[in-house]
Amino acid sequence: MSEDAKAPQDPFEMFRRLWGPLGVPVPGMAMPTLDPQEIDKRIGELKSVEMWLSMNLNMLRMSIQGLEMQKAGLTAMQQAMTMGTPPAGNADRKP
Repeated sequence: MSEDAKAPQDPFEMFRRLWGPLGVPVPGMAMPTLDPQEIDKRIGELKSVEMWLSMNLNMLRMSIQGLEMQKAGLTAMQQAMTMGTPPAGNADRKP
């Protein structure tokens, strides 16, 4: 027999063989559903996950922006303090 005759007919067989020994379940890989209600349910679940991830991404961005603003404020205060403080050697001199 040639190699083509031994090739699996199921296009997802490769993934099952790859992930099967690891004990990782591959949901929906055996047979895609033909039920429109099940597909709508999955779409709804995935949209919920998408919204949750978007919310977390936005919170992460806000945290990063807050830390960047805090850093900029600290840098500005440090520069103002070094500019406003006379050098140590000039403290003994009188104008």
